[in-house]
Amino acid sequence: MKRKQFEKHSGLIAALFTPVFLGMNPVFGKLALRNGADPFTIAAVRTLMAAALLWLIYRLFARQYLYIYPLGLMNCIAIGSVNGIGSLMYYNGLHLLDASMAQLINALYLVFVMILTRISGQQLGWRTLLRTGIAMTGILLIAGGVAGTTNWLGIGLMMGNALLFAGTVVMSQRALYDMPAQTVAFYVLATMAAVVSVARLAYNLPFFPHPPTNGNIDAWWAIVGLATTTALSRLLMFLGVKGLGSVRTTLLVVLEMAVSITLSFVFLDERFTAIQWWGAGILLASILLPTERITPQGSPTEYLPRLVRVRLYQVAFNHVFNPEKGKISTQEVEKLRELIAKDKFATQDMRIIDDMLDREDPGEN
Repeated sequence: MKRKQFEKHSGLIAALFTPVFLGMNPVFGKLALRNGADPFTIAAVRTLMAAALLWLIYRLFARQYLYIYPLGLMNCIAIGSVNGIGSLMYYNGLHLLDASMAQLINALYLVFVMILTRISGQQLGWRTLLRTGIAMTGILLIAGGVAGTTNWLGIGLMMGNALLFAGTVVMSQRALYDMPAQTVAFYVLATMAAVVSVARLAYNLPFFPHPPTNGNIDAWWAIVGLATTTALSRLLMFLGVKGLGSVRTTLLVVLEMAVSITLSFVFLDERFTAIQWWGAGILLASILLPTERITPQGSPTEYLPRLVRVRLYQVAFNHVFNPEKGKISTQEVEKLRELIAKDKFATQDMRIIDDMLDREDPGEN
């Protein structure tokens, strides 16, 4: 119970800070674009740097978060692939739109999260639907106050990213059922880095009308800032999803629009009208409304405990009936008894079991 309360409280704190860093992304991205960097270079470099930053932090201070079991890795690869394709759409859309407009359209992922959540079989209460409707009213008012020529290609790209980002949030809730948020954040970012790097390499091919550009030093500083906010926003987002669920985290993350509009006003000299202020007020009001907790009924890896239990009994059997092969310490015997009594297993537990089996017969694993 205490662990669940801790996850809920830490999830709320993480979800509240997530929009701050997510809201910085379009501003850093637009600054890099204005200083000569192309969308593919921005997407590739910022993701590679973000993944490298998390890996360095974990390697130095929290190596346990680098451990992942094969099925969990497959889940992270699926999430990262979807998110990587979405990020390519995002920065190409940002190249064609103002940062404030791009972020407003990207906020449609709130609606897509609701749709995907409903499709996945979860029930949405009236308070959640009301809160979503109020939030979208605010978004429409803000969007209606944005001046400028409509670029439908840019809008289409941002809507595509919104759909894929919503898929990332919903898929991550199920993956986080079995894994720490820190582990998911790193392996999702690593997969994203692989996807966007392949796209960046392909951008050098002749069928693209314009060759990629590297930009000037100001562009690189913007990309460094973007990489930092990307790493922090992904880590905090997954912590939020683990503690609060995908829908409640998404409703809080809508605050990123207020951050983006404010930063766009200050650093990009973009202006917004009175009607946009009304929209922002309505949007913020929607955050204060209560909503139901929505969590998956089960995990797509719900059969995993059965597989782990088989491995546990294998270790226990060898310890009792084959001492030569299954020799383990007294502390490990106590840990084995503790694990057998559990219904749910963490990645740290799986690593302990794997270590015992590897020591029994390295050739089997």
